[in-house]
Amino acid sequence: MRIAVLSPVAWRTPPRHYGPWEQMAANLTEGLVAAGEEVTLFATGDSVTSAVLSSITEQGYEENREQDAKVLECLHISNLMERASEFDLIHNHFDFLPLSYSRLIQTPMITTIHGFSSERIVPVYQKYNSSCHYVSISQANRHPLLNYLGTVYNGLDTSNFSFNALPDDYLLFLGRIHPHKGTAEAIQIALKSKKKLLIAGIIQDAAYYDEQVAPFLNEDIMFLGSAGPEQRNELLGGALALLHPISFEEPFGLSVAEAQLCGTPVIAFNRGSMPELIKSGETGFVVNTVEEAIAAVNDLAGINRADCRQWAEGRFSKEKMVEDYLALYHHIL
Repeated sequence: MRIAVLSPVAWRTPPRHYGPWEQMAANLTEGLVAAGEEVTLFATGDSVTSAVLSSITEQGYEENREQDAKVLECLHISNLMERASEFDLIHNHFDFLPLSYSRLIQTPMITTIHGFSSERIVPVYQKYNSSCHYVSISQANRHPLLNYLGTVYNGLDTSNFSFNALPDDYLLFLGRIHPHKGTAEAIQIALKSKKKLLIAGIIQDAAYYDEQVAPFLNEDIMFLGSAGPEQRNELLGGALALLHPISFEEPFGLSVAEAQLCGTPVIAFNRGSMPELIKSGETGFVVNTVEEAIAAVNDLAGINRADCRQWAEGRFSKEKMVEDYLALYHHIL
């Protein structure tokens, strides 16, 4: 099967630090190649892949800010669409814009909807409801106005995450420093639990960081900045628990799956996909308030870290994701 995988061009595929869509495009591409498929990855020129790479820019527009994002997106998507006849199927990981080409080409397109940045983008998905194939990354992230071919959970390279049965005595916040991700709530949970907290991630909201994070930093509440793959593995595996007190309907949450692969339970607020990703009471706790999260910290001793690893391997591996997508590809073709 000749498959084109369309990744975004904000970051490298796979990303050096942040870039969840690029990470999933990379994981899928490598898994498809390993499964014997003929794959071309459309991504930035500095991307790392065992597939054939096609690019119109060496660096993503978030890594080289001298470039115009819209111009790169236009050139990038059209580069694939003008070659559409070379492929049996196109797998779009680039949101709604490529859909506008779908009726101009003969090659079927499957689109993984990684989330809805705004309700205002839904009309584009609605327009192509009958001619394109949509996949959700969780049951929670399905829009009632859209038709879905299936749900496929994000898949990770499990070999990148080391199981740790004997964690250190700290809690971890890993994610964007932004109100949606709940950095401030994580700090309050740690303070009231009398636990050390390590914070890792890119600062996406500088004012929020300055006002609600920075004033609390000390030797017990530490901000480490962005964490690359090796540091993520070490931080996740060493944590008593990952705190994920989100305030939005998160479509998936890669760090939640990553933590459990390391054997680390997750304490998350009951929003979006969290009840699907966490087996509450067995691989972590799905809670509703800071107070419930504090109680969950006190109950961590009852969690078997081997169960966390086993649960995540069965549901969130790259191999499982590839298997599920191949089944959908064959259904389409």
